[in-house]
Amino acid sequence: MDSFENHLLVAMPSLDDPYFARSLTYICEHNDKGAMGLVINQPVGMTLKELISQADKDAIVLEEKADTIVLAGGPVNQDRGFILHTSQPGWSSSLQLTSEIMITTSKDILSVLGNEHGPDKSLVTLGYAGWTAGQLEQEVQDNSWLIVEADKELLFDVPIHKKWEEAVRKLGIDPWQLGPDAGHA
Repeated sequence: MDSFENHLLVAMPSLDDPYFARSLTYICEHNDKGAMGLVINQPVGMTLKELISQADKDAIVLEEKADTIVLAGGPVNQDRGFILHTSQPGWSSSLQLTSEIMITTSKDILSVLGNEHGPDKSLVTLGYAGWTAGQLEQEVQDNSWLIVEADKELLFDVPIHKKWEEAVRKLGIDPWQLGPDAGHA
């Protein structure tokens, strides 16, 4: 595999970094300079309504979206927001990652994220995870991560507290079978 873009990193039980324990990270960019991703299953204790009200007091947030959980996207730049969302025309600041997924750091989408004018589905994170050139490949080789192809359902529809287990199941493994000492055969 040349690039882990549009894949999910599934933290192995042996990963002892407290930030990434049982984490699931969507890889947005991966090239010879390094990698960038968003952890998609670590809540920060803030709702979408709370975040939007800080950015735009006049924004309308529908009741069904108000309690959406904001996520800790990673340990880097935790004061900066990243929004992973389903494709929707009209967002010139959003970068197309796949035909179905876009990412933005632009505040303009926040005004409509909580209402009918925003993308159908989205994840809001604070911060991101980053790796220098060769670092992620080495971590995969060291059995810190399993890799599974990303899909919209796992990204946007599976409840946050079940994402890690569902990603493991997508690999054809029951989570209880995943021991801390897995290795290469």
